[in-house]
Amino acid sequence: MTLSSMVVSRDWQEVSVLECILGGLHMDVSVENEPERAFSRLSKSKIDALIVDCDLNGSAQFLRELRSLQTPRPVPLVIMGGPQSTQSLDQTGALFAFEKPISVEQAVRTLSAARSMILDGRLRYHRAGLEVPVSLNCKGQKPMDAFLVNVSQGGIQIHTNDPVEPANDLHVSFALPGARSGLKARAEIAWQDRRGNLGIRFVKLAPQQQRTLQLWLAQQYFAN
Repeated sequence: MTLSSMVVSRDWQEVSVLECILGGLHMDVSVENEPERAFSRLSKSKIDALIVDCDLNGSAQFLRELRSLQTPRPVPLVIMGGPQSTQSLDQTGALFAFEKPISVEQAVRTLSAARSMILDGRLRYHRAGLEVPVSLNCKGQKPMDAFLVNVSQGGIQIHTNDPVEPANDLHVSFALPGARSGLKARAEIAWQDRRGNLGIRFVKLAPQQQRTLQLWLAQQYFAN
């Protein structure tokens, strides 16, 4: 999975170093040397990570405007510059910073951390479509069968022809194709409609099974 990044800078020596590092991290790079043009692009297109040179004229205004830009999910911001320009992370809203001239080791470490954060955010909300049987067990009721529609780290969507009553002690179990063991979780009904569709939220999932689910979802995500 290739991610996208934007570098806002006129320092072409530093930009060339960043292009090599970001390419090695499987991140596409676009370069803008005018903050106004960069802001215009950000307001119209999706960028996974933004790197801003604080030594660039107009960068301070650009960073102020960036904080007012409404996006569904915040874009991880990395700032670079001289020692004075990278000291106040809180004022810029940046999550990461490194100084110029760029230390390749520091930049690799910083940008790798930013990339990991981006992927973690994507995988947290990623839902994989999956058609496998699901077993529902509610205390005091007979087990019910359903079919999985999709699964995420936080829960599943299912479809069943049987009426499902809200229950405080609901357990769901299903198999992930290719996984060594099935998943069993304590859960609760988040929503349901009249067509037999239900959203089920995981309440308790064993750590090892949570890790199995995360790895399985990551494999599906990168396979697409």
